[in-house]
Amino acid sequence: MTGALARLLPGGVLLVVATMLPSIATLRDSLTAYIPVYFYVVFGVGILLAGRFDRSRVVLALLVLALADRALLYLGPVGFSAVAMLLPLDLGALSWLSERGVLTPRGRVKLMLLLLQLLAVVLISYPALGAVAAWLDHPIFESPVLHAVGLPEPALLAFALAFLLVTVRFMFHPTALESGSIWALIAAFLAVTTGQVGLRSAIYLTTAGLILVVSLVETSHGMAYGDELTGLPGRRALNEALVKLGDRYAIAMVDLDHFKRFNDRHGHDVGDQLLRMVGSRLARVGGGGRVFRYGGEEFAVLFPGKSVQDAAPHLEILRETIAASAFTVRGRRRPRAKPQTPPASAGQKKVFATISIGLAGPDRHHATPEQVIKAADAALYRAKKAGRNRLSA
Repeated sequence: MTGALARLLPGGVLLVVATMLPSIATLRDSLTAYIPVYFYVVFGVGILLAGRFDRSRVVLALLVLALADRALLYLGPVGFSAVAMLLPLDLGALSWLSERGVLTPRGRVKLMLLLLQLLAVVLISYPALGAVAAWLDHPIFESPVLHAVGLPEPALLAFALAFLLVTVRFMFHPTALESGSIWALIAAFLAVTTGQVGLRSAIYLTTAGLILVVSLVETSHGMAYGDELTGLPGRRALNEALVKLGDRYAIAMVDLDHFKRFNDRHGHDVGDQLLRMVGSRLARVGGGGRVFRYGGEEFAVLFPGKSVQDAAPHLEILRETIAASAFTVRGRRRPRAKPQTPPASAGQKKVFATISIGLAGPDRHHATPEQVIKAADAALYRAKKAGRNRLSA
């Protein structure tokens, strides 16, 4: 839950800033002058970045927001009703689409549908299609509370459905991109309920685009610095952390015992489950330790500001905890969510694992972090040679 809340924070901060800025009288004239620049920079750079990273969902969402802003600006009240209904439906649907590329056959179909929507909004703005326009404003529930929102009820229903879609998606996949989808939808809702088509709506819709761009950058950063399997920081993050170490630190190298034998017996999928479970236990190490996936079944633990003597007790507790823990292996037919009363045939299997640990710190023979890692690796080899499931320093 903490990780999910952390992913929600950046988009919320951006939206709060976008809400506050137009209320500052001294900034209002400047905002009016610079909002076109804000619009073109966010959507121009955002679409280029999303295209470069082959994120078709983000490209399409940015196009939806940009076209919605232009439609609100130029098509008047009838265009407003159409945009207010199509905008949330598009954002909600895009949150569930898989990445298929923008210029692939499926990607071109999506672009064509988006252009057809734009054409439909333009056509609805003509007086000859007044009956369609009237349907977009038709009250459904005759509720004074809903009327006070200032949005046609078909559009309110569209937003309610879209909020359900993006929220469920985030619950199943609490990633930065899904968090960005939630905040972008909220910003779009504020844009069409602000009652001021122009400055405020443009700020909200462009900020929705900025939120998606920031979530894209967060996702790319996570892919570069994180380990996808365990969720721990990866080798690149470790290399950067090593540069920031001071003169006093300890480094532990941790390895799963007999992991190749385990993979051969249970299969690689079960081996991946074990790595994830051990990684989650390692992440709880005390003493200020920071855990990184080093490669394969090996992990590195940094203890900034600690000596070998300071770090050793925390690693011993970790080793004993893992050795005493029974890991429940997920069977092929086992449900993803844990049921309250698991059936006997749920495919559960109990396995045990142990780790060996090598620990080292800087001394006159090992002055750099890279040399300390080699010393910790040598200590790890001694622990394995001595029988495994032990710490060697």
